Amino acid sequence: MLRRLLPPLLVACAAFGAQAAELRLITHSSFDLPKPLIADFEKRAGVKLVVVKAGDAGEMLNKLILTRANPIADVVYGIDNTLAAKAVRAGVIEAAPSARTAHTLPGGLAAIDYGVVTLNIDKAWFARHKKALPKTLAELATPAYKDLVVVPNPATSSPGLAFLVATVDALGEEGAFAWWARLRDNGVKVAKGWSEAYYTDFSRNGGARPIVVSYATSPAAEVFYAKEKPAAPPTATLALPGGSFLQVEGAAPVAGGREPAAAKAFVAWLQGAPVQKALQTTMWMYPAVPGTPLDPVFRHAPEPVGVKPVDAGRIDANAPRWVARWTRVVLKGGR
Repeated sequence: MLRRLLPPLLVACAAFGAQAAELRLITHSSFDLPKPLIADFEKRAGVKLVVVKAGDAGEMLNKLILTRANPIADVVYGIDNTLAAKAVRAGVIEAAPSARTAHTLPGGLAAIDYGVVTLNIDKAWFARHKKALPKTLAELATPAYKDLVVVPNPATSSPGLAFLVATVDALGEEGAFAWWARLRDNGVKVAKGWSEAYYTDFSRNGGARPIVVSYATSPAAEVFYAKEKPAAPPTATLALPGGSFLQVEGAAPVAGGREPAAAKAFVAWLQGAPVQKALQTTMWMYPAVPGTPLDPVFRHAPEPVGVKPVDAGRIDANAPRWVARWTRVVLKGGR
């Protein structure tokens, strides 16, 4: 697909002489791909990639919406299924050709990768305290697990929102917020974002909480980044029924962008084999294109069984109200 798109680009870029056109990418702060891969794309496409990291995915989309009359980017990566319907409704993206993918997104967004937001535990803490793991969300909210859980705030964190949506989808709205009230009374700690929850509050990293909302791939990342590679990760996923969310991330040309052909080529490049391989150990997501070999370290990151996507339209229609109610229940002690 990329080869079909590149020749017109090369012809067009020749008109600029030695100076390549800029392809502006807006993305979230977790975007990370090897520099040699990016350099290869720039050379083949005849463009200079300018990466604009715009914070969390929600912040990124809001910036696109606020600047749609004069777009600040030509292509976007990182709009996920909690935000896809909002992006489509706002008219800030255009469709791009897409390979066949394991999961799909609405509005012409091409799926690039996916992950499973779920609970993680510090194995050493539980072994040291000789405490059994909870088997259900209901059990997690009992006194046996008081003051042990940290979650990112769904108002400021996409994994936090994903975990909230998972509980509502599994328990129903009333059941979910009754459960969140019990978790509040059981001493749940709320962090602003995933990084704070995982690297500050999680006991694996020196905090006091041995249960954290993270990703199913996090244990593999722990092994990958360890100086002395352990035989098994020090953390594990705790995929309680109703406590996991399938997050699908996509890319698309930005409506009104200056480089529409290059933007489509970039989306195709993201779905190509080199990027699908690289993103596994840079952004710690599963590749969206079927048949992509998994990195060997992903043996420590098995996908939780039976986690299915929540309808993007349902999330779009209800997420603001769910977040407002969560804030009232968890942070303000209401109902």
